[in-house]
Amino acid sequence: MWRTLEKVFRPLRGRDLALRAAAVTFYAGIAVVPVSLLAIWITGHVTGAERVRRLTGQTIAALPDAIGAPRALSALIEAGLHLSPSMALAGLLPATLYGEGLRRAFVSLREPEKDTAVGWKGRVLWLPLLAAAPALLLAIFLALPTTSSLWVRGGWYAVLGVILSFLASWLVLTPVVIWVYRYIAPGRPDWLVTVLIGSFTAANLAGFLHGFVLFCSLPLDLGLPFGGYDQIGGMVAIGLWLYLFHVILLTGYVATRTVSAARHA
Repeated sequence: MWRTLEKVFRPLRGRDLALRAAAVTFYAGIAVVPVSLLAIWITGHVTGAERVRRLTGQTIAALPDAIGAPRALSALIEAGLHLSPSMALAGLLPATLYGEGLRRAFVSLREPEKDTAVGWKGRVLWLPLLAAAPALLLAIFLALPTTSSLWVRGGWYAVLGVILSFLASWLVLTPVVIWVYRYIAPGRPDWLVTVLIGSFTAANLAGFLHGFVLFCSLPLDLGLPFGGYDQIGGMVAIGLWLYLFHVILLTGYVATRTVSAARHA
């Protein structure tokens, strides 16, 4: 087993995965708010702003308030619902930067080969995911009232709520990761390998996101290392979690590429 894993992840040797994950996190830091605002704005136009507020309201109330997560999420949703067309258009450019960052990181993890217009390919191929955002976001929103009500009840109900929330996140993240590995990344890995490893990676990412919710419930003084500035501490904490998120995502891509290449060798 260990020999198999060593072969799968051998391409990571000398590639400095940490540096590449940090680079993608930089792009994500620019894009995460515009992407979220655009997704909420489009979803609000498709389903109605009041429905979005109703579906997310109970979850906002159920989130741990130790580091201000409910206030931040509520402000983000309201900002997205009140986005003007000109603001949405202006946000499109930074939103597509994430696709560019992913593409550049994936290219750097491959064996040396030519790949022209890396940035623009990543941006253009990220657009279909933005277009699919309402369907993906609505799937999560529809599950929120049930999972949130179970969280609030506590005990085994809370455990069931976490399981259902994990499954909903996994189902939504799976097609996203598959698209990223199959199209935003250079080359076209084997479909079966992409689906299997993409789904497994999505499960890890879903669990990781739930770990962030747990982190938000801890009574931490995030501003302590930064002279008491809680806002800076909060931003650094989010950046750290984004960084670890991308370590998982890039590792899954390397596994997908290696196994796909072995199947066609």
